[in-house]
Amino acid sequence: MTDPDPLRVEYTTVGDLTDFLMYAVESISLGFDRWEEEHVRGPGLYFVIVTGIHSGSYADSLGENRWPTETCRIVSEDLDRFVEAARTVGFTRDGAVIISTDGTIQEQMVRIKSQSDIEGNTTLEYADWMGTKHLSAIEVSVRSEVVAAITLSEEDGRVSVFQDGSCEDYKRDELGGVWRPSE
Repeated sequence: MTDPDPLRVEYTTVGDLTDFLMYAVESISLGFDRWEEEHVRGPGLYFVIVTGIHSGSYADSLGENRWPTETCRIVSEDLDRFVEAARTVGFTRDGAVIISTDGTIQEQMVRIKSQSDIEGNTTLEYADWMGTKHLSAIEVSVRSEVVAAITLSEEDGRVSVFQDGSCEDYKRDELGGVWRPSE
């Protein structure tokens, strides 16, 4: 067996990255079995995929909330470690996790500024089920540097993907069926 080419770089496409994130978020939602219990909060997640890593124009640092880069720094390197880190974050931290299109995860978690904080307000349609995290995700999804935002609702396990001001959401009972890889 020959050694692999040390100069070969394995690229993850944006579609693959979105699929990895969806798989992880769905897995975490399905792995939590207390959604129906009163006064129980499940894991909540908010990922924003961006071109580059500079989020200062639309986000503020969120204090001590950090992604555990010692567990997973790049989404596609080890999906099991990514799910482990995401599960921990989902239960113990708040804020958005910024991921560049190459899969690199920014350690500092952020608060996404509301649409009124940015120029060029866009008219968006909000669903009545959307909470703060989802409202933020749909608003940030219209920014040119944002490819997509993916959320997991801590209230009911719903998984949502936001792109260009629109939303595809999957209630928990719709998860775990035939996989829907992105085009």
